[in-house]
Amino acid sequence: MSIVTLLPFIVLIGAMFLMTRSAKKKQQAAAQMRNEMQVGTGIRTIGGMYATVKEVHEDTVLLEVAPGVHAIYAKNAIGAVLADEEYNRILDGADPIHAGEPIVPDDASSLTGDTAGAEKADKIDLGKTAAPAAADEAKDAKPADEVKDTVKADADAAKDDKKSGDDAK
Repeated sequence: MSIVTLLPFIVLIGAMFLMTRSAKKKQQAAAQMRNEMQVGTGIRTIGGMYATVKEVHEDTVLLEVAPGVHAIYAKNAIGAVLADEEYNRILDGADPIHAGEPIVPDDASSLTGDTAGAEKADKIDLGKTAAPAAADEAKDAKPADEVKDTVKADADAAKDDKKSGDDAK
């Protein structure tokens, strides 16, 4: 066998090795994070619940999920150990991370530089205020029976055209 025929197998084995190595490193980092958990730190479970660590045991953790409400979780259910400022920010609902950033508008008026024209521009109203116009259109519309007859006539004509086309072959 030549090296050219073995090359795809070598590449495949190398890719599998790299993938398993990175996954193993992630698992080890998660296990280390769970083992270094301390009483009083804020955590997020894999289900997305935020809680405070009250007790750490060998395989389980006692969490305070609300003031006075405690629950026992497996250590494997801890998704992340959060820093104190991040945990407090999440619990308080404040978002100081994005406080200094400019607010991006919903329209492109700030990109064109014409902010005065944007205020005067006619805005499209997607509400139900256009009901009178729809009522006028409904008056001009054909009755349902007439529409059904037209559709049936079109279907019959298409069927006749198909039959005559089959006969011509």
